[in-house]
Amino acid sequence: MALLLVTQFLVGIAVALFVQIPRHHPGANPPEYFGGSVQSVTWALLGSGLPWLVVHVVVGILLFGFAIALLVTAIRGGRRGFAWAAGFGLVGVIAAGFNGASFLNYNEDFSSMLMSGGFAVALTAYFIGLLLPGSIEAR
Repeated sequence: MALLLVTQFLVGIAVALFVQIPRHHPGANPPEYFGGSVQSVTWALLGSGLPWLVVHVVVGILLFGFAIALLVTAIRGGRRGFAWAAGFGLVGVIAAGFNGASFLNYNEDFSSMLMSGGFAVALTAYFIGLLLPGSIEAR
C-alpha cells in the first residue's frame, strides 16, 4: 500500500504540473456532485486522451480496492489494532478519491490540496499499523 500510495502521489504531482484538464468536459461543473463525478471519472479514463491522468485514476481505483482488501484481511485475521489502522487508511484513500473527483468536476485547487491530505492520512495510518505489535509476523 505504501508503495502504491507514493506512486499515486508522484503521478498526481505529474498531473498537476504537466496536464491541463479542460474546464469543459463531460461531468465538468455539474449541478450535483455524484452524477458529475461518474461522468468526470469515466471521461478521465476513457475519453480524455491524457495518459498521466488515466494512470492517476487507475492507480486511485487500485488503491481503493487494495485498501478494502487490507481492511478485510486485518479484520479476518483478528488484528484489532491493524484493523483500526487499515480503517483509517481506507478513510484517507476515500477522502483523496472524492476530492480527486471534485477536482475533475470543479477544477478547484483546494480539492487538490485535500487529495494530498487524504494521501497523508492513509500513509500515516498504514505506517502506524505496521508499528503495532503483531502487525508483522515473524516466519
